[in-house]
Amino acid sequence: MSSPTRWAGVPLTDRRIERRNLLVGAAFTLFGEGGESAVSVRSVCRESALNTRYFYESFADTDELLGAVYDVVAADLNAEVEREILAAGGGPLKRLRTGIRAVLGFSSADPRRGRVLFTEARANPVLAARREIAQDTLRQMVLSEREQALPDVDRTATLVAAAMYTGAMAELAQQWLSGNLGGDLDKVVEHAVRLVLPTT
Repeated sequence: MSSPTRWAGVPLTDRRIERRNLLVGAAFTLFGEGGESAVSVRSVCRESALNTRYFYESFADTDELLGAVYDVVAADLNAEVEREILAAGGGPLKRLRTGIRAVLGFSSADPRRGRVLFTEARANPVLAARREIAQDTLRQMVLSEREQALPDVDRTATLVAAAMYTGAMAELAQQWLSGNLGGDLDKVVEHAVRLVLPTT
């Protein structure tokens, strides 16, 4: 466990930020490898080599910690998707294709990310609430891209397609991570794009 000398010379605010980051990193490892049941105050403190009192310095309980883990992974995913889409350029079709590839690629590059974002988020109410917000953000993105690509399509059809795609994206990611869709990411992405933009 940590000793007082570990933080010698480090400003108080920086100490707290560093300890919080250590706890989040430890919880990510435990949660990503063993699921929610692997995360407890004791296991997180052991993994991060911090005293229990430092846990409560940053978090009220493990649910709050898991929420922070989800937020960090989701922020990293959003940054990756935005970076890839910006680099790709092009029209709505290319951006959509790039975005789907970025989501699946980000998740499979480190399967722990996929577990945090898609698998375990179904059961825990804190994570489920965050997932709902993330899905709404995705739905808005799909609406925007589809309306740009298919401006003459009935609005209701666009809303239905966006709603169905948003719900299916999490399942798509889970099936991709489990290996049930094969290993050809390009083919998976193309089929997913056609569900949103069926005329392409």
